[in-house]
Amino acid sequence: MATVESTDAVSERASKSPDAFRTIREVSEELDVPQHVLRFWETKFNQVRPLKRGGGRRYYRPEDVDLLRRIRSLLYADGYTIRGVQKLMRETGGKVPGVVPEPEPAEAAAAAKPGDGIGDRGKEILSELEILRDMLRGRIPSQ
Repeated sequence: MATVESTDAVSERASKSPDAFRTIREVSEELDVPQHVLRFWETKFNQVRPLKRGGGRRYYRPEDVDLLRRIRSLLYADGYTIRGVQKLMRETGGKVPGVVPEPEPAEAAAAAKPGDGIGDRGKEILSELEILRDMLRGRIPSQ
C-alpha cells in the first residue's frame, strides 16, 4: 500500500537548512538514486561516511551529499566505472573534482584512432581481431 506524504513533511524538508544533516531517504530522493545504491557506494568509496545513530540510521553531512552528487555524475553522466571513480579519487587525494576536464581535441582524436602507437605487430594483431569480430558478426564468411 502506498502512503501519501503530507504537505507538511514536504515543506519541512524543503525548508531544511543547507547545513542540516539529511537522512538516506532525503539524499536518495534528492539525487534520484535508490537507497540501496547509496549504501553500496559507502562500501566502495570510504570517503563517504555518514553518521550512524541508533539502529544504524544514517545521517549525511552536506559534504557527503556533495561528494555523492559528484560520484553520481561521474558514474551516470560521464560514464565512469566504479573503479574509474576510485582511481580518480586516489589520484586527487580522496577528492572528486566537481568538473572532470574534457580531453583536448588533439588528444581525443588520437584516442579515437585505433592502432596508433602500438607498433607493426600490434597493428597486425588488431587487424586479425577486427576480421574475427566481423566473422563472428556474420559479415565475412569463415575461411
